[in-house]
Amino acid sequence: MIGIGVIGYGYWGPNLARCVSEVESSELVSIADFSPAARKRAASRYPSARIEGEWQTLVSDPEVDAVIVATPTRWHFEIALAALRAGKHVLIEKPMASSSWEAAILIEEAERRGLTLMVDHTFVYTGAVQKIRSLISDGAVGDVYYYDSTRINLGLFQSDVNVIWDLAVHDLAILDFVMDARPLAVSATGAGHILGSPENMAHITLYLEGGATAHLNVNWLAPVKIRRTLIGGSQRMIVYDDVEPSEKVKVYDRGVSISEEQSGASSTDEIHRMLLNYRMGDVWVPQLSVREALLTEIEHFTACIENRQRPITNGSSGHRVVTLLESATQSLKKRGHPVELAEMKEAS
Repeated sequence: MIGIGVIGYGYWGPNLARCVSEVESSELVSIADFSPAARKRAASRYPSARIEGEWQTLVSDPEVDAVIVATPTRWHFEIALAALRAGKHVLIEKPMASSSWEAAILIEEAERRGLTLMVDHTFVYTGAVQKIRSLISDGAVGDVYYYDSTRINLGLFQSDVNVIWDLAVHDLAILDFVMDARPLAVSATGAGHILGSPENMAHITLYLEGGATAHLNVNWLAPVKIRRTLIGGSQRMIVYDDVEPSEKVKVYDRGVSISEEQSGASSTDEIHRMLLNYRMGDVWVPQLSVREALLTEIEHFTACIENRQRPITNGSSGHRVVTLLESATQSLKKRGHPVELAEMKEAS
């Protein structure tokens, strides 16, 4: 049984604490939050857990084997580093850190001490994203041409990070998981419309190895909640709608086939028309696991600790995502001028 402490009982912390308490291989030992109201809620929900006002007390608790950090991003690095130095395994809410430099230090510290370091990229553990990865890796999609995502809603406005760090981080984590091709460059544009708040809308383009592109539309100032992704390939296309209650993933056997027949064509336009054949096949809905992703994630975290395995969303994947977030933010300040990832790697 792995004793786990949760630091931060605000927006996401209660969900993490609940899943820790429900997983057989873990025990919710302690919860820490500076807010008296949050501590009161936690004490009411988990009377057997120790409730602390200072996260340092939780980190130094000998009965805590692993720490989950569910605080605002600006505190991730300090808390996670202290936990690792105290010999605790660490799971950090997304994004992993405020900079790739901080993320690299956490990775080095965890590896030096032989500790598990994992990032809470929850969507990676959903049945939908797991299925999308298998469809791509098994070749059912063919060569991936594009990844096009819309992730918009009204709020929640953040004070410490912009909409890229809050919403685009999900798609960047999904891309890192489902695609073998890595981004080569990032371009981003956006704007802020609320006084005193960071950018609330952005459009991001990623140029991937092999010629594929990814386009992300994120927005806190939209009248409706949309979570829809289109993935186009040479063989099939995928529509992933996370708002859909049941049929979240649909696979379309549709696309464009290229023919080598050119006989009889007298002009470039005729050759072009003869080369392209539109394929309109069936649509099928694959069966997906309906198990809660966060439960699966916590189970994976404890299994990695017990078996000394490398997590799926390990520190390196978290570092790659933070590097993309940094690059997008840098491009945003340059009004969309592309930022080469090789330059970012050299700078770090």
